Amino acid sequence: MHAALFESDIASLPRVGRGKVRDLYAVDERRLLIVTTDRLSAFDVVLPDPIPYKGAVLTALSEFWFGRLGHIVPNHLTGIAPESVVKTDVERAQVRGRSVVVTRYAPLPIEAVVRGYIIGSGWKDYQATGAVCGIRLPPGLRQADRLPEPIFTPATKAEAGSHDQNIAFAEVERLVGPERAAEVREVSLRLYREAAGYAAGRGIIIADTKFEFGLDEAGRLFWIDEALTADSSRFWPADEYRPGASPPSFDKQYVRDYLESLDWDKRPPAPRLAPEVIARTSAKYREALHRLTGRTLEE
Repeated sequence: MHAALFESDIASLPRVGRGKVRDLYAVDERRLLIVTTDRLSAFDVVLPDPIPYKGAVLTALSEFWFGRLGHIVPNHLTGIAPESVVKTDVERAQVRGRSVVVTRYAPLPIEAVVRGYIIGSGWKDYQATGAVCGIRLPPGLRQADRLPEPIFTPATKAEAGSHDQNIAFAEVERLVGPERAAEVREVSLRLYREAAGYAAGRGIIIADTKFEFGLDEAGRLFWIDEALTADSSRFWPADEYRPGASPPSFDKQYVRDYLESLDWDKRPPAPRLAPEVIARTSAKYREALHRLTGRTLEE
């Protein structure tokens, strides 16, 4: 199987950050190298086993969506080849096919979440209150039901090891200002609607997704981080979708379900994944890429 990368080691550039999945390096004051590893997190814990091809799939999906939806909002991609900003053959091998060079923008302090279906934390909030982020929803919805219209359900960005918290739109207005909040909501809903329409034609339901945005020095909005990947979205196969239960998926829900079957308290250290779970998860990520873009990453 394709060699997996758990952690990058780019000695020719200073590392400025390490997230659950991505390693960030400073190219210069205005640009970053983002290396998407094969790490996988579940329940906000990074698992000890990488998923082969995962980083390449996430990178390819993001580049696809950034390009396809660029008419709605500009993004942080520079078009600079990642191999050109590192020094050695070993480093070039690490970044090839899983990295991008991006412009640094000041990130907004929110996760811009759009839901087309009621699932996950939105389903839990609806069961408790009949609403999600203060938005009243029709009574009697079942788990995984399609909503009458997509809704903007923002969240705060959590500190490392914590969960994002759903917030009302009024809190977004307080955090970024009413005009910016309205712009982010409009752009997020447009991105979701267009992406969901395209994906539906490829046999995939995008149940929900989250976007991140940043600002340049002139205050213009840019789409940053990742774009409609299987990590930031719930992808369901349309031919297997049935409301009333959590549908099968192309994202890491399969791993979550496996971990739920173990005796684990969802705190570090995470348990090892069975080899068949690793292989099947890798296959799910690659199938999502193929369905959406036509690209194939073979073993």
